[in-house]
Amino acid sequence: MVKKPAPDATRRSERSRRAIYAAALALVAEAGYPRTTVEGIAARAGVGKQTIYRWWGSKADVLLEAFLDLGEQMARTAGQEAAAIPDTGDLAADLKTVLRATVDELLDPRFEVPARSLAAEGLVNEQVGREFVTKLLEPRLRLYVRRLRSAQATGAVRPDVDPRIALELFVSPLAQRWLQRTGPISYEYTDTLVDYALHGIAPR
Repeated sequence: MVKKPAPDATRRSERSRRAIYAAALALVAEAGYPRTTVEGIAARAGVGKQTIYRWWGSKADVLLEAFLDLGEQMARTAGQEAAAIPDTGDLAADLKTVLRATVDELLDPRFEVPARSLAAEGLVNEQVGREFVTKLLEPRLRLYVRRLRSAQATGAVRPDVDPRIALELFVSPLAQRWLQRTGPISYEYTDTLVDYALHGIAPR
């Protein structure tokens, strides 16, 4: 009798992980964060609840990790690095490039629907809000800080400018317009934000 090889546990775990990511994002998009449960995610993914708790401590952990993974997949599909801001020596062009990519991301239904659900929950749920900022927002904001500091080193930005404050000149208006739907978001809009912001922080 030919002995069959043992199943690859690593591949099985990765398939389960992917199924859980997909289930979590689908459920939060359909039902909203409060009505999404670990039990519901497990049932949709076809795994046991204990499988989820073996890898994550809460549904917030599952959703945030699934969301991060989605962003990385979308960046790879677009031929970009998920965690990078170009440094070509032209600060305005680099910022416009990354903000245009952000517009594409925010307008993609795969990203937009779960992003709105998580952002909305973060406003009323302090724990989710902290996790959202710590795991999703801060890593991206640090990339802007690094790029602006690089620009300071080359003289493209005044040395007295605080990069953490300066980045809000173009990041925050985009986020507000998207979240509150106060106007359309487009390449033209983000290009203009960069032009206005850099006019204010350029060397005098």
